[in-house]
Amino acid sequence: MGCGGTLFYPLLITLSVALITYNIIISANAPLKQGFPGRSSSSDDSIDPVIELPRGGGSRIRTDPKRTRLFHTAVTASDSVYNTWQCRVMYYWFKKVKASAGPGSEMGGFTRILHSGKPDQYMDEIPTFVAQPLPAGMDQGYVVLNRPGAFVQWLQQTDIKEDYILMSEPDHIIVKPIPNLAKDELVGAAFPFFYIEPKKYEKVLRMYYSEERGPVTNIDPIGNSPVIVGKDALKRIAPTWMNVSLAMKKDPEADKAFGWVLEMYAYAVSSALHGVSNTLHKDFMIQPPWDTEVGDKYIIHYTYGCDFDMKGKLTYGKIGEWRFDKRSYDRSPPPRNLTMPPPGVSQSVVTLVSMINEATANIPNWGS
Repeated sequence: MGCGGTLFYPLLITLSVALITYNIIISANAPLKQGFPGRSSSSDDSIDPVIELPRGGGSRIRTDPKRTRLFHTAVTASDSVYNTWQCRVMYYWFKKVKASAGPGSEMGGFTRILHSGKPDQYMDEIPTFVAQPLPAGMDQGYVVLNRPGAFVQWLQQTDIKEDYILMSEPDHIIVKPIPNLAKDELVGAAFPFFYIEPKKYEKVLRMYYSEERGPVTNIDPIGNSPVIVGKDALKRIAPTWMNVSLAMKKDPEADKAFGWVLEMYAYAVSSALHGVSNTLHKDFMIQPPWDTEVGDKYIIHYTYGCDFDMKGKLTYGKIGEWRFDKRSYDRSPPPRNLTMPPPGVSQSVVTLVSMINEATANIPNWGS
């Protein structure tokens, strides 16, 4: 490749970031963008929908302190078998835990944001909003790139009664009633991920969060989930999150640096760009098998495979004599009455399998 090819990507990203920064600095308090990547809804076709960001800065929104601080739980999902069975289990436990919370609970409604573009057979079982996916090929095989755009559509087209949003995921199981951990509209609550390291990737992130905006430590070590954030703040963040995700995916340096957590970095950057910080709650969730006790945690996130020998010893990296891994059920849901772990396996894993078994035993037409 010649010199022109070598300079093309750095020049493109520099111009993109300049436009991002310009749009954020000069504008304030506009509603969500009506456009959607690849689908022009503006009379000005010269605007690049991937680069343009929503107007809105960090102005504090005043809320009525007398109002109940309800939050709405939202889960994005595809229509795959893999995502669907997880959503069914997740919603079962959401309903049960919310019912157990009693008066004064801050848990509000629930929505599965289905980014397949069409309804499925579970619309009556799970409250669902159907969002359009990205244009074909735009996600480059990185399906979670559809998440930010799905949130943009949901926030734009739905009358959400609650003032806060909990962004959750299909592979979350709610263990006990969750309070509204967000301090206010511009101070959300989030789980810190050890592998989100803004300082380590400062050079790459400065393409999206310039030095003029402050230290790179303003970017919290979070993803978009689990996060509780003010609804109006999320309405400003979401289009930026969508656009930064797409710009990062097009940027070879950012794509290589962030890999499968690229969309998480994009949310953290977008939150910082809009002046929304987050209180970090390590007790927000656990991730078996590494976290061994449920304790006072609110969510079990079963993202990792759980492999043990029959003496209860963890054999991570090697398929165990006993195992539970959600990826084993990508084409068909797990059967009812999964075999329980052998003696000695951590309480977190035992609780996880017990809760999945209870859900599948009580969800009608499981496995159909």
